[in-house]
Amino acid sequence: MSADARAQEFDALHKTKPGFIMPNAWDPGSAIMLASEGFSAIATTSAGVAFSLGKPDYQVADARFAVSREEMFDAMRAIVVAVRVPVNGDLEAGYGDTPEAVAETIRMAIDIGLAGGNIEDVDPRRQKLYDETLAAERIAAARQAIDAAKSAFVLTARTDALVLSGPAGFKEMVGRANRYREAGADCLFPVGVANVDLVKRAAPEIDGPINCVMGLGQAAGNAKEMIAAGAQRISVGGSIARSVYGFIRSAARELRDEGTLTYAANQVPQGELNGLFAGART
Repeated sequence: MSADARAQEFDALHKTKPGFIMPNAWDPGSAIMLASEGFSAIATTSAGVAFSLGKPDYQVADARFAVSREEMFDAMRAIVVAVRVPVNGDLEAGYGDTPEAVAETIRMAIDIGLAGGNIEDVDPRRQKLYDETLAAERIAAARQAIDAAKSAFVLTARTDALVLSGPAGFKEMVGRANRYREAGADCLFPVGVANVDLVKRAAPEIDGPINCVMGLGQAAGNAKEMIAAGAQRISVGGSIARSVYGFIRSAARELRDEGTLTYAANQVPQGELNGLFAGART
């Protein structure tokens, strides 16, 4: 299937009820395993990619330790190649403040075969929201790049107004989401709308399909109930990746302290993994 065909397929998922669950992968192996379980699309996670490289995610005080755009795109390209389903890219804040920088990132995303991507409205250096007008201009520039490429690439505009401002930020969150929709976003991503009550409150006020992320530091909630409440798309951010690292730490401590290997009881058999990964390459 061509990249544009996958983008068209991804676009259709945002226009069909009910919505869908889109788990996040960080390398080809995790992507293949998730796709093999029947998900109609998967996403990348910047956190998972960063951790797999032994680097921190977000709020990196020293730029030397941050994941570069080149490193992130190398990882996303490998994921796209590994699976047949549409892949949505975590494009963070677009790797630059200006609309021009965001447009260039979108062009790169289309070139590597991503079916869609998220652009955030938080300045990663200051951890503050971009001025709303600038944030909308950044989304508009992304839209223009997509249209110029004649691509079906699904543009998701993420806003962190609610998580940065608390309950008082709900109105700003809705206002920003709707402004980004007017600027050309196909999907809106209001971070912090992570329970059924908030979905029921936000979905009617946001003019477009919404993505809700679950699993950010907690394990509560049910993705299917969130979709029934009005979410079109559910992602899980870096929660699967962080859980894998939690398992590694637990296994290491058991081996170090007890010398036992009970952690190995639930491992996927070698032959099954070999078959899964060999089949994904044919």
